[in-house]
Amino acid sequence: MDRDGLRSSDRDQKGGLSGRPLFEKSTRVLAKMRVATANRIDLVGVGGIGSAEDAYAKIHAGACAVQLYSAMVYQGLSLVPRIALGMDRLLANDGFDQLGQAIGVTTESWL
Repeated sequence: MDRDGLRSSDRDQKGGLSGRPLFEKSTRVLAKMRVATANRIDLVGVGGIGSAEDAYAKIHAGACAVQLYSAMVYQGLSLVPRIALGMDRLLANDGFDQLGQAIGVTTESWL
């Protein structure tokens, strides 16, 4: 519910947040959980994922899967194949053959 950094004219509304405003904070929490659990549990990246680049950042921070929610409302089901194809491209650009190779590669940079 923390609204620090929000610039929208709606920033003073009551209630929780969803979508893009959560991306940075939720990714930092994800990275902290990866370190705190010493990679012993699978983590799901959530909060503000609306593109392949967003999903890939969550994977890099330590997630082994991602959850799409708010972006699905606005972008529809076609978001899923766009993210999947984009992730394939991003993995190949980084020289990875499998998603598992990218998990946690930038965890430290999010702390």
